[in-house]
Formats: sequence, structure tokens, C-alpha cells
Amino acid sequence: MSDIPVGTSRIDSSKRTWLIASSCAGAVGGVAVAVPFVSTFQPSEKAKAAGAAVEVDISSLKPGEKITAEWRGKPVWIIKRTPEQLAALPKLDGQLADPKSERHPDEFTPEYARNEYRSIKPEVLVVVGICTHLGCSPTDKFTAGPQPSLPDDWQGGFLCPCHGSTFDLAGRVFKNKPAPDNLPVPPHQYLSDTRLLIGEDKKA
Repeated sequence: MSDIPVGTSRIDSSKRTWLIASSCAGAVGGVAVAVPFVSTFQPSEKAKAAGAAVEVDISSLKPGEKITAEWRGKPVWIIKRTPEQLAALPKLDGQLADPKSERHPDEFTPEYARNEYRSIKPEVLVVVGICTHLGCSPTDKFTAGPQPSLPDDWQGGFLCPCHGSTFDLAGRVFKNKPAPDNLPVPPHQYLSDTRLLIGEDKKA
């Protein structure tokens, strides 16, 4: 007569089934854990919003046109100014609150953009499109001449519809407006004649 107690084979079988099920669950769990871990190697939207540099192709940008990129969750305007628009900029100095971008220069204007055009290349302006008053986004008013909410000698620029602040085509704020500072020039550099990198410059 066998010494194996009655019911032992049924218990072993149950244990075996439990072990197999546990192993399968562990394998599935391991895969579930591995997928999110692998995905952390890819730049997330949150990481991009935190300040990842953005490359922009400006090869199709024509004089008088603007394109918008997104950097740190903010709109960055890239405008190719016409020769006429560039020629008008020095004439506006007496009407501007900070024509030479001397207020908070490190915060609003990098050293390479501290010129009358506020740009690396005279014809291409790169600015953050957010009003320095309360964070509204100004609208394009590139056409010169009298217009609603603008002076009769308007030379082109931007109008903030929230509280009436106006900026010229170098992003410089006009006097006696709610906005305290010029539009910020973000860190940027040219990778080639037609490609911009916004968010990094040669000092980074």
C-alpha cells in the first residue's frame, strides 16, 4: 500500500497550476513595467514644454510674412521684414519706451540682438509673441497707415487687443502703454541660412 496520503496528488496539481499562473502574471507584469520604462527614453511633450530647442525651416518665408513656432508652450514669431519696414525702424526711436532695449537686457534681449533691428540678421525678427503686460497675444498690424486703435502715422507692428499696447516691427513697445517691456527675443541661432534653432544659442 502506498505511503502517499490521500489527496496529495490533487494538492500538488493545484500548486502547479498556481505556480504556472503566477509565472504568467509575472511575465505579463514585467512587460507592462518595461513599456513605460522604455518610453522614458523618448522626449515627452512635458519635456518639450520645459524648454527643448525647436528647429524651424524658414526657407519659404517671404518678405512681409510671419510664421509661428512653439517653444516652451509659447508662440514664437519669425517675421521676414521688407526693406521698407527695416528703413522705418530707426525713425520710431523717439516714440518708443525702450528703443535700445536697455531695460532688463539679459531677460528680454540677448546680446547678439541688442541692435536697432533686435535680430541676428536684420531682415529676420524672432520674438516671443506674448505681451509683457498681462500675457495676451498681440495681433499683426503690418500694414502702414491709419487704422482703428492705431495712430495715423502707424508704420506697421503689433497691437495687443486686451489693453491697447502697441509694438513696432522690432517688438519694441511704444511709450505710455500698459506693457512695461519690449517683446522678448528668445535664445536662438542659425543652423544654416534657412534653418533656425530656437531655445539654444552659441553660448548654450
